Amino acid sequence: MKKQVTIVKVGGAVVEDDAQLSLLLHHFSSIGGYKVLVHGGGRSATRIASALGIESKMVNGRRITDEAMLRVVTMVYGGLVNKQLVARLQSHGINAVGLTGADMNILHAHRRQPVSMTVDGVSRVIDFGYVGDVDAADGERLSTLLSHGITPVIAPLTHDGEGHILNTNADTIASETAKSLSPYYDVRLVYCFEKPGVLSRPDDDSSVIPVITPSSFATLVADGTIFGGMIPKIENALSALSSGVHEVVITLATAIDGNHGTVIRNDGV
Repeated sequence: MKKQVTIVKVGGAVVEDDAQLSLLLHHFSSIGGYKVLVHGGGRSATRIASALGIESKMVNGRRITDEAMLRVVTMVYGGLVNKQLVARLQSHGINAVGLTGADMNILHAHRRQPVSMTVDGVSRVIDFGYVGDVDAADGERLSTLLSHGITPVIAPLTHDGEGHILNTNADTIASETAKSLSPYYDVRLVYCFEKPGVLSRPDDDSSVIPVITPSSFATLVADGTIFGGMIPKIENALSALSSGVHEVVITLATAIDGNHGTVIRNDGV
């Protein structure tokens, strides 16, 4: 029987709320078996960019990463946020190491090509700059760290093998990391944020949808129940399931014990 690994992805909104983050790290530290933490930090990047006089440009909620912004996100994600999380985990007795995708070549990506998008009702070609789409994650190398009792803390940065760091969506990094570890472990992926799960009514925190499957997801998108940024999050979850990940949970940052939130599973399970 495979040993279990739990991959927890935490967003920037939680990372920047000390009370939520403290509870998350407490619960994360209590998880049995091997574990990996993947983090965001977009709000910190926006704030520090502003302090440096660098404009943050967003299109449909996605960050344009030019050379100036790339320097900011590399400093913030790979430095400030990552090392603060590592230090706080050490205080919980977790032997953590902070990584970007370039470290140990764990996440190789390519720069995203310009894409045609509808923005404010107008079709435009958008160049997102130094944004990466993951080609491969190295689960074998990550498993080496895990087997030695080391907990990886992964920043949302990858590399292209040609010396360039790339800004990469943290949900995608969590999904690709989960996939890469599935040949070696029984993998559970947890996406945590400031809501108790996927909601059927956005303003009602009691309206958590308990289970979503590929077929019900299509229906929930079609009828408008699931929309916006939740769509790619669940798409990443379903992609992980199709590649051997045991279970995906979307839940509140302070409820990552597996008993709360929305469970994403295959039809018929």
